[in-house]
Amino acid sequence: MESLLERCAGLDLHKDIITACVRVPGDNGERSIYQHEFGTTTQELPGLRDWLSSYRVTVVGMEATGVYRKAPFYILEESFECWLLNTRHMHNVPGRKTDIGDAEWIAQLLEHGLVRPSFVPPKPIRELRNLTRYRKAQIEERSREAQRLDKILQDAGIKLSSVATDIQGKSARAILDALVEGERDPEVLADLALGKMRPKIPQLQEALQGRFSRHHGLLIGAILAKIDFLDSAIAALSEEIDQVIAPFESQLQLLDTIPGVDRRSAEGIIAEVGADMSRFQSSGHLASWAGMCPGNNESAGKRKSGRSRKGPKFLGALLSESAAAAGRSKGTYLGVEHHRLTGRIGYAKANKAVGHSILVACWHILSTGLPYDDLGADWFVRRRPEAHAVDLLLK
Repeated sequence: MESLLERCAGLDLHKDIITACVRVPGDNGERSIYQHEFGTTTQELPGLRDWLSSYRVTVVGMEATGVYRKAPFYILEESFECWLLNTRHMHNVPGRKTDIGDAEWIAQLLEHGLVRPSFVPPKPIRELRNLTRYRKAQIEERSREAQRLDKILQDAGIKLSSVATDIQGKSARAILDALVEGERDPEVLADLALGKMRPKIPQLQEALQGRFSRHHGLLIGAILAKIDFLDSAIAALSEEIDQVIAPFESQLQLLDTIPGVDRRSAEGIIAEVGADMSRFQSSGHLASWAGMCPGNNESAGKRKSGRSRKGPKFLGALLSESAAAAGRSKGTYLGVEHHRLTGRIGYAKANKAVGHSILVACWHILSTGLPYDDLGADWFVRRRPEAHAVDLLLK
């Protein structure tokens, strides 16, 4: 088989050990193979880099093994062309399940051009991705704490959520703080209501009559303290994200023109796919990489399951949220598309289809630098007026 890479290396990564295999031209015209094991600490990784440099390696391939690949990838990418490889593309050959065998197999596949590198964003985007993902995790944790808060109140017989729209608003928070401090009189507690909650004082007095005990106060106090901590953490992360994403402000404003995509969603999209769309040959390639398009599975002339491939879960969640928001928009192409598809294939699949449309729009916007141009709510009528006329006659 033809060798496409003259000097390459394969790495089998683990938490504490890296097995490296180098394939280079030999003296007699055959390929020479050299293997070595290295540690994964910051002090030991430069030894791996120097060892690869001694064989004049140009391309280094490694498996996408979660967080264990990050430290060696980051230190090697400065000196070599590093390829992050999909494990599913390599482990279909039996009898090679040893560290040395895996490293040699990776190097061999790399040499003959039988694998493709996965998308690894540049360092600024990786930093932004870490920040946005962690902020999302804290926002989700805050939502869980809010649910726990109402659960404890229900256990105590306090029906505050039945009267107050937001049990974390100013009036509700004042009442909760008083409960934690030991106040139990419903009239005193209800009198803490502010603004628009004042007319609801009679309902509050009834809702605040419960069995609130000392252990309820302890739990509520802990939950409120954690919510306050999470609020501070989310605010600090958002401030840092604003600084890191400043170079991409123009792209943010362009993405914000898409119905259903707000600034926070735009920040997440840029953090997941980057702002440079030259990495993806077309919008279809981006949608395929993201797992937002139907699968292609046909055999003997029969089309089988069209299930989508797995994509980045954070990007999928962002697109799903944006699609749901776009589905609630009025007078937009995406809103009409969501409504039409929901009746035919269901809400979840409609969300994914509209998410695909949003991702395609993102590719075109980031590629051209032009804002979103909505097709209009009547696009489906204008596209096939004769079909719409038949529908009207049938009705």
